[in-house]
Amino acid sequence: MEEVRNKQVVLKDYVNGFPKESDMLLKSSAMINLKLSEGSKAVLVKNLYLSCDPYIRERMTKTEGSYFEPFTPGSPIAGLGVAKVIDSGHLNFEIGDLVWGQTNWEEYSIIDNPETLIKIQHTDVPLSYYTGILGMPGMTAYAGFYEICSPKKGDYVYVSSASGAVGQLVGQFAKLFGCYVVGSAGTTEKVDLLKNKLGFDDAFNYKEEKCLDTALKRYFPNGIDIYFDNVGGKMLDAVLLNMRLNGRIAACGMVSQYNEQGDGVRNLFNIITKSVRMQGFHVTQYYHMYPKYLEMIMPLIKEGTICYIEDIAKGLENAPGAFVGLFSGRNVGKQVVEVSCE
Repeated sequence: MEEVRNKQVVLKDYVNGFPKESDMLLKSSAMINLKLSEGSKAVLVKNLYLSCDPYIRERMTKTEGSYFEPFTPGSPIAGLGVAKVIDSGHLNFEIGDLVWGQTNWEEYSIIDNPETLIKIQHTDVPLSYYTGILGMPGMTAYAGFYEICSPKKGDYVYVSSASGAVGQLVGQFAKLFGCYVVGSAGTTEKVDLLKNKLGFDDAFNYKEEKCLDTALKRYFPNGIDIYFDNVGGKMLDAVLLNMRLNGRIAACGMVSQYNEQGDGVRNLFNIITKSVRMQGFHVTQYYHMYPKYLEMIMPLIKEGTICYIEDIAKGLENAPGAFVGLFSGRNVGKQVVEVSCE
């Protein structure tokens, strides 16, 4: 059995407030055998790409009632990624298979529950796409928009954090469906991207707005039919004032609340007066629709109808910085870490 060093990114201790790079440690002393023990049912993979997602912050805190199991300090951070099988004790996976699913922030990982992995069939697109448009964020956008929002042609759609991994897809799906779409982001560069590359009808920099309610009334003088919420907090509060009768809100993420509680939402009474349906969801509830999603999205990617923006940090050592950057808006598009291009 060949034993090699296995570089890892581990959580030093539970985090309070905004995460810092110093909350994570690059560890080079771990060793791993590149051959599974006899009788193992696991899969041994070499990680190629890792996904930086805001929900990982939730697992850095030991919080009662969270649906995310907290990390164990001193252990590698876990998340979604793309990997290559280098040994397998599972009948469904062979050496050389490419997969995406739950893995760890390290060079090599032993996956004890291979049933969570999805075998990659389409390799004529960038493999990094399986951390984004062809992975969890893509399914999140698909299920959230089509299943939760129940869109109708001509709907007025607003997407917050619109240049992110999920938001950029929701906006494009809405445009293809025949909706009017406005997105918000935190820099001029991202606003330009939304309008000039991703095809949104309009976009604005929420950091430049003194009053979010006023901003939304400017872009939606007739109100909002669909709000795809990635941020919660003050933005959600302002949106509630601008929803139309029988509007729908998909509560996808609350990134403004991950590091601090902030102000409570005060305008919930509008849900009653405007008959608004607001529904949270978890993408794993919709993974059974993944084959159907691939049938829809693959032609759109190959035709160039759908555009997907990635921000790729190269090297496992850059994973902590890439992750922390999510909470200051440093990334442009889906944040990915390239561990190995093999």
